Amino acid sequence: MTDSVIRCENLWHTYPANKVVAVRNVNLEIKPQEIIGVIGQNGSGKTTLVKHFNGLLKPTQGAVFIKGKDTAPLRIQELAADVGYVYQNPNHQLFARTVTAELEFGPRNLGLSEEEITERCEHAIEFFNLQPYRDNHPYRIGFPLRKLVGMASIFTMQPAVFILDEPTTGQDNITTRTVYKLIERLRDTGATVICVSHDMILLAEVVERMLVMRNSELIADATPREVFSNYELMNSTHLTPPQITELSVRLRRDKNNLQDVKLSIDEMTDFTIATVKEKRGGE
Repeated sequence: MTDSVIRCENLWHTYPANKVVAVRNVNLEIKPQEIIGVIGQNGSGKTTLVKHFNGLLKPTQGAVFIKGKDTAPLRIQELAADVGYVYQNPNHQLFARTVTAELEFGPRNLGLSEEEITERCEHAIEFFNLQPYRDNHPYRIGFPLRKLVGMASIFTMQPAVFILDEPTTGQDNITTRTVYKLIERLRDTGATVICVSHDMILLAEVVERMLVMRNSELIADATPREVFSNYELMNSTHLTPPQITELSVRLRRDKNNLQDVKLSIDEMTDFTIATVKEKRGGE
């Protein structure tokens, strides 16, 4: 028995066509109900890594275990009930004539009863607030909503793990905030959520743990405060933390105090108010 939902042991992946090593000796353990962020430059290996979690790729060396099961002999269809992958571009995922039909496809493919399929579909429509669009063709609704339909189509399969590839790309401010809330709600339902993203604000405000990839290697596994406050680490990935976080890092008095690293405007505002009150003697 294991309490890990995902475990990688000495994972390597080499693409056979060009002999490129895309993932190099990764050891990793992910627990149930974690919200994980995966960052790195394009070509760092982050997408290759997460595609091992649902069987899209298989290890060249080493092993990947999903809920204790070795993925090597398993087909993608056998892993679909445990790991759902939401593509960056929903146009690569959606194909049915209506939103409802799209949501029904996954559980029907799992061999569930029509009663269970209907129940899951209705739950997803409510969960993602898709009632006005249920009879629409997915390609007749806007791109931000289409991405929510893609998430909902995986939700109906009730996987233990959701992999979200750039979930906020192409989203307006309203739907971006909706995605933030949905990620937390997915975790609250018992799921593990893995976000592959360049959206540093999303990662700062929502995820609890960050995996940093560089040149095919996992170079850091730490909290957002630890990652974003590490100038050397961030510079090596050519990524920058959110502006408010970078400001708080520059202003902090104790470089060893991670609590001075602020991840959102709300945190920075509360900290500023508290500091001003302290200097005024608690007024």
